[in-house]
Amino acid sequence: MSTAIVTGQPVPGSSLESDLRALGFEVLAASDATDTGNLLAAVPADRRVAVVDARFVGHLHALRLGLTDPRFPLAAIPGAVTAQPAGRQALSRALTREAAAGGSTDLAVDGLVTALDADVHRPELGSLVAAVPADPQARNEARQAVAAVDDEAVRLKSAVKSRDGFFTTFFISPYSRYLARWCARRGLTPNQVTTASLLTALIAAGCAATGTRIGFVAAGVLLICSFVLDCTDGQLARYSLQYSTLGAWLDATFDRAKEYAYYAGLALGAARGGDDVWALALGAMILQTCRHVVDFSFNEANHDATANTSPTAALSDRLDSVGWTVWVRRMIVLPIGERWALIAVLTAAATPRITFCVLLVGCALAATYTTAGRVLRSLTRKAKRTDRAAQALADLADNGPLAGLVSRAPIGSPLLVALAGVAVLTVSLFSGVTWAPVVGALVYALTSGLALARPLKGALDWLVPPLFRAAEYGTVLVLASKAGVNGALPAAFGLVAVVAYHHYDTVYRIRGDAGAPPAWLVRAIGGQEGRTLLVTVVAAALTATQFKVALTVLAVLVAGLVLVESIRFWVSAGAPAVHDEGEPA
Repeated sequence: MSTAIVTGQPVPGSSLESDLRALGFEVLAASDATDTGNLLAAVPADRRVAVVDARFVGHLHALRLGLTDPRFPLAAIPGAVTAQPAGRQALSRALTREAAAGGSTDLAVDGLVTALDADVHRPELGSLVAAVPADPQARNEARQAVAAVDDEAVRLKSAVKSRDGFFTTFFISPYSRYLARWCARRGLTPNQVTTASLLTALIAAGCAATGTRIGFVAAGVLLICSFVLDCTDGQLARYSLQYSTLGAWLDATFDRAKEYAYYAGLALGAARGGDDVWALALGAMILQTCRHVVDFSFNEANHDATANTSPTAALSDRLDSVGWTVWVRRMIVLPIGERWALIAVLTAAATPRITFCVLLVGCALAATYTTAGRVLRSLTRKAKRTDRAAQALADLADNGPLAGLVSRAPIGSPLLVALAGVAVLTVSLFSGVTWAPVVGALVYALTSGLALARPLKGALDWLVPPLFRAAEYGTVLVLASKAGVNGALPAAFGLVAVVAYHHYDTVYRIRGDAGAPPAWLVRAIGGQEGRTLLVTVVAAALTATQFKVALTVLAVLVAGLVLVESIRFWVSAGAPAVHDEGEPA
C-alpha cells in the first residue's frame, strides 16, 4: 500500500486524485507544509509515500514514472516527490525544514525536492507533461499539451530497449510490446513471463533431442517463441514498472540456461542420429561464455575510469552518426536475437553439426571483432583505473587457495604472467605425456596467483579474467575429448555449465555493487586454478570410464554448493536489483 499526500488547495476539474488512486495510492489532503508534515509522520514507516502539489497537471504515465518505480529510494518529477521506506527520513528532514521556513503557507513541492539531502532519481519524461502552472492561462496551456500527447503510446514505446539488435528491433519488438501490454492488463508478472520463456526453451531443447526432422523444426519454432517471451518479460517490467531483485536474477541467469540447455538438446538429438557433436556443443558454450566475460571485464575495468577517451572510441561515435553502420556493427557482434534466429533456422533446415559449426565460426568472428576493438581502445586511451575496478577484475578472476599462496609475490605484468601460465598449460595438454598436464596445471596455478599479485590496472589487464575462463574450460574440453569414452563429453558439458553459472553469478553480484561471492564458497569449489589442477590429476590417475564418473561427481558437487548459495543470496532482502538493459549479447 502507498500513500499520496496532495498539498495545497484543490483545483476544480482536476483528475489528480483519480490518477493517484489509479496508481494504487491512498490519497490524503493537506493544506500547508505543517499539515503535510503531520500527515507524513502518521503514515506507517513501511509504506511508500508521495507528496504531490494539488496544482499538478500532467500525464498519468509521468506520475507513474515519478512515483512508482521500485528501484529508487527517492524520486521526483515537477510537482511531485516520492520516498520508499529507505528514503523516508530524508524526506521528513526536508519537510521539517520547509515547514519551519514557510509556516502556514502553501508547500512548494519543487522546493521540497531541492531541500532533500540525498540523491533523487529524476526520470526522463521526454514528450510527457509534468508541470505546476502558476495561473489559469498556464494551466490551460498545460492541459492542451497533455491532450496533444498520447501517453499510452509513449508508455508502449518506452517499454522497448533504446538499444537492441537488428533482429530484435525490427522482427520481435514491433509486436512483443503489445504482448507485454496484454500481459500487464491480465495481471501477469515479468517473472511469470520469464519462467514461461524458460519452459518454452526447455521444451524446444526436448524437441531437438528427439533427433527427428519434425523435432528439429518444432525446436526452431519454439526457440523463437522463447525469445519473443524473453523480450516480453523485460518490456512488461518497463511498461508496468514491475522491477524486482528476483526478476533481475531470473532474467540474467535464465538466458544462459536456455541457450546452453538448447545446445545440450541439439547434441542429444545428433547422438540419436549417430553423430557425436558434444565437443562442438561444449566448444560453443565455452566460446559464448568467454565472449561474455570479455564484455563484463572490459566494462568493469572502464565504467568509472577517468580520462576514459581514445581515438578509437571517437571513431566509433562518428560511425554511430551514420545510420546503416549502427545496424551493421550491431549485427556483426551476433547478439542474442541474431544468434538465436541463426540457431533456430539452422536447426530446422540443417543438421546439428552444421548448426554448431556455423555458430562457432560466427561467434569466433564476432569475438575477434569486439575484442580487437576493445584492445585498440585500451591501448589508445589514457584511462586511470580505480581501486574498485581492479577489485572487480580480481573477483572476476575467481582465484582460489592455491593461487593465494603466491599472490603476495609480484613479478612482471599481470597479463604477461597469465599468458605464460596459459601457454605452459596449453602445451602440456597437447604433449601426449600422461602426467604432463598435471605439471602444466601446477605452473598455471602458480602463475594465476602471481598475475593477481599486482592490482589489475594495466591497459590490457581486463583480459586476465577471460583468459582464465578459456584456460579452465578449455582444459576440461581437451581432456574429456582425449578420454575417448562415451559420456565423457556430456559430463564435461555439465561441469563447465555449472562453473559458468558460478562465474555469471559473480558478474551480476559485482554489477549490483554486492561484491564477489563469499570467500568460503570460492575456497570450497577450489577456485579456477584448483579445479583446473584437479581435473588434470583425475584425468592422469584414473581410467577413461572413471574420469567420466569423476567429472560427473565434480559437476554435481559444484552445482550443489553454487546453486544453494546463489539462490539464498538472490532471494534475500539485501540482494541488489540488477537489470541488463544495455547488453545485447
